[in-house]
Amino acid sequence: MYAQSDGSTTDSNKTLRESTIEELKEKSQPTFALPSPPTKAPEIDAPPAGQYILEFNRSPVVGSRLSLRGIYDEARLGFTRPRDWQLKSVKALIRFRHSPALYATRSNLTVLINGVSVGSIPLNRQEGEIGNVLFKIPIDQLRNYNQITIAALQNNSPTCTQDPYDPSLWTEILPDSKIVFDFEPQPVSLDFNRYPYPIFDDLSLEPNQITYLLPKEINDNWLTSTARFQASLGRLADYRPLKTSLVKSVKEASGTGINRFSGNRLVIIGTPEQQPELKSLKLPLPVANNQIIDAKEKALPPDVGVLMLTSTPGNQAAVLVATGNGPEGVAKAVQFLVQSQDRQIGTSQVILVEKLDEVPTPAPRDWPDYLPLEPTFKVSDLKTPYNQPIEDITVRGSDSPPITINFRALPDDKFEGDNYMNLIYSYSPQINPKTSVVEVKLDGIALIGKKLTSIDGGTRESLRIALPNDKITPYSKIQVDFRLDARERRSCSKVTDQQLWGTLHSDTNFQLQRTSVAKVPDLGLLKTGYPFAAPQDLSNTVIVLPKDPSTSVLMTLLKFTNRLGRLSKAESIQLSVYTKDSLPTEERSDHHLVGIGTQEKFPFPEILSSSGLKLKDFLTRQRSDSQIKTWSDHDGVIKEIISPWNKERVLLALIAQTEKGLDKVQYLLNQDPLFYQIKGDTVLISANSENPNIYEQNSYNMEFFQEKRKRQLEKPELTQQIFNFIIRSWLMLAPAIIAATMISYGVIQFYLQKMARDRN
Repeated sequence: MYAQSDGSTTDSNKTLRESTIEELKEKSQPTFALPSPPTKAPEIDAPPAGQYILEFNRSPVVGSRLSLRGIYDEARLGFTRPRDWQLKSVKALIRFRHSPALYATRSNLTVLINGVSVGSIPLNRQEGEIGNVLFKIPIDQLRNYNQITIAALQNNSPTCTQDPYDPSLWTEILPDSKIVFDFEPQPVSLDFNRYPYPIFDDLSLEPNQITYLLPKEINDNWLTSTARFQASLGRLADYRPLKTSLVKSVKEASGTGINRFSGNRLVIIGTPEQQPELKSLKLPLPVANNQIIDAKEKALPPDVGVLMLTSTPGNQAAVLVATGNGPEGVAKAVQFLVQSQDRQIGTSQVILVEKLDEVPTPAPRDWPDYLPLEPTFKVSDLKTPYNQPIEDITVRGSDSPPITINFRALPDDKFEGDNYMNLIYSYSPQINPKTSVVEVKLDGIALIGKKLTSIDGGTRESLRIALPNDKITPYSKIQVDFRLDARERRSCSKVTDQQLWGTLHSDTNFQLQRTSVAKVPDLGLLKTGYPFAAPQDLSNTVIVLPKDPSTSVLMTLLKFTNRLGRLSKAESIQLSVYTKDSLPTEERSDHHLVGIGTQEKFPFPEILSSSGLKLKDFLTRQRSDSQIKTWSDHDGVIKEIISPWNKERVLLALIAQTEKGLDKVQYLLNQDPLFYQIKGDTVLISANSENPNIYEQNSYNMEFFQEKRKRQLEKPELTQQIFNFIIRSWLMLAPAIIAATMISYGVIQFYLQKMARDRN
């Protein structure tokens, strides 16, 4: 907001240029004055030095062990180095056991960090003996993202191991192996130039912990801003775990509640009137009379957003404050952090958001992590996990891993006609043409294989592969596997296969014919975010809560929006949240709806009268004509139906009979192993204990129902329908053309005869 100049005060003797310059100067002066910034950004005190133990079994790929088989094998695990740690020493404790058939002088175990060897030991343990070896890791070899590699060379003969696939060639790395960090935490600077750090640390070894301070009164503005911010954290977290909680006072988020390894970040959203606890914090901008004031003790305009970083009392935990003197300002402050391009320009401890560009809504089928919409595209048009275009990829050796490419169809894609992949590849000379092939697989199922026939190698050869229409899914992967065998083998030598290589070229292309068809209700589509993530800024989604939402309802809201954030990718987030009494009629009719609550206060009672599983009064369940009453009901239910107000939209219910039942819904939304099992139109989830272990198969019970007949959510355009009909009915095309020709011929003959009679 800028001051406007008054033309009546301009001296009439001044030239037009001088007048214009002074007006611009006046307009450039804001109507508020900021206090002088500190010479150094404030910092959060560092906790005492300590030790952190990272066990291998925290990685899902480890399971009960890491197995190394054959003459030579490797296992890799990734780990990060937290930003605020100054490392003193790092050690790797490797616990292992190996086959008693290994020959000790020709078998060894080597540990590497980021490709640099840190030590080797002989595999000379007795049968059943557990080996324990401590390797010191050089600190200067560690980066933000690191990889530990454990390599085993295994031989069962003093001269030569003839069979590389001998089952007696094995070593197992036990899951209680660990990396031990001795570190000294560093003070954390409170500055937006590294946002989302320190609020969210993508390098943390522990799950990030975010705590929201509840306002004095919950309204739609707070709900929408909080939900959008939580969805943005979900996008930042991606695959990383995120813990979320709610507190009623700043004191609850301080002191003993802080995890010294991951921190406990407090987020305060709302005006000073909504959040009276702001007065208890040391803020860079003061609060007076429930308003943010500037250096001249003048209240900031209500439409100016204010973002501040501070700390809890005791200077132990970071606090993010998104506030303003009006709901417009609060919404603008949160939206600045939500919009990825805007938050990149943030700096210092305080940001005043005066103006904010509105980000255009992407097209409903513009999903960045999925296949391009064009019918023909190249591998280079696809992205790596690091959001970079895929380039030429080369693999080496006779036992090289397959080249894997994400080939994710949009959730509403339906493939028809002929779909092809045109593979462009090269390979090295010195291969054995009788036993070397290139193989293409879709989700592990082989589609085609071709012999590599030239002993002099091949350059940019091509292979056309038909892709099965019914096998391409939103989770598909294409694998190109070069199975290379050396022309001349040498016994007991591994290095003879490293001259063998195969290359997948980035101009490998695809030709796809597809239409947009999605049938609902189908919770299986929710695993991709569909239809709520179409478009990807979530602007077509409205979430509705009971009038006075409980803590369990609010936590379910946070878990659901966090999941939507992980499943979508866009420059902004535009979902809306309302309570039951404030939901606009037009938004109820035009948007996909999500209702959250217990049966007694559920905002959409229509879901309770729909077919299928019903939750009724007095702990009653009904399905079809069967009805039961229960002593207690702590199960959670997720149910999807066609919206009663728009047949082109859906209504999703996150519902339970009790607050404990909503906890089960939260577990399902928060845990990938549970969430990616959902299917049908209704899911009933229960737990077998008070504190279930998500990694135990029998900790949860999930029942799936498909009651209603599915219907197509959106019809294609008329031209697309005609095109689809022609494709499906191509066998009838020739007879149809002949019939149309004969009809046209008859009509023309009729008019010619009529014209002849008229002349006569």
